Amino acid sequence: MARLAPTIANLGLALALLAALALVLAGPGYRFGLWPLGTGFALLRYAAYGGIVAAVVSAAGLVLARPRGRRRGMFRALAGLAIGLIAVGLPWSYARTARSVPPIHDITTDPDDPPAFEALLPLRAGAPNPAEYGGAEVAARQRAGYPDLGPLVVAAPPERAYAAALAAALEMGWQIVAAEEDAGRIEASDRTFWFGFTDDIVVRIRPDGAGSRIDVRSTSRVGAGDAGTNAARIRAFLEETRAQLEASS
Repeated sequence: MARLAPTIANLGLALALLAALALVLAGPGYRFGLWPLGTGFALLRYAAYGGIVAAVVSAAGLVLARPRGRRRGMFRALAGLAIGLIAVGLPWSYARTARSVPPIHDITTDPDDPPAFEALLPLRAGAPNPAEYGGAEVAARQRAGYPDLGPLVVAAPPERAYAAALAAALEMGWQIVAAEEDAGRIEASDRTFWFGFTDDIVVRIRPDGAGSRIDVRSTSRVGAGDAGTNAARIRAFLEETRAQLEASS
């Protein structure tokens, strides 16, 4: 049986590499128009299934490579096992994250009075998800899933808050569509890393006593859920805005 170890190790490694290739290409293929979104998600499933098979085959090759001190194929089996587990782990982690957050794609720091899109409306024409906020049902789901999200209230006057917010948006690499200081408004788009989904953001700055209140809304153009992407973007933006204000003080 030990003589089979190199063959089995090679098979496991080949399966693992195919699974990894499907995993790597799933997002960029959709992003660059090579296949539709359904195909991209299907490739993720195939990568996970292939990774399971590759890990099992590689584990068998690893066991067979050990008897009587034989190590032929051991390192290839180890490589196949590691790559196969990665091909399983990444889609599983993404699916787990998606299941742990509300199945919504429109997130805001002010569910009662969410900032509305204006300049971005022409760019969202034809998008599967509407630009209008989903109302009380979406607000309730957000409050249950993201109880920490809320506006950023700062002591800085609106003009300073606006400058910090704009600097934060630029620092995060957003594509600025509109920046209106007098209106206290910034509209921008951002793309996710892997699949390149386009999400839209509107930032609203209003006076709050002697200081300012900064509200944000981030929403996806496609998809019923967003696996927490929009909420994470809002948190990162508010933290960066706070940092910009501290740096300018």
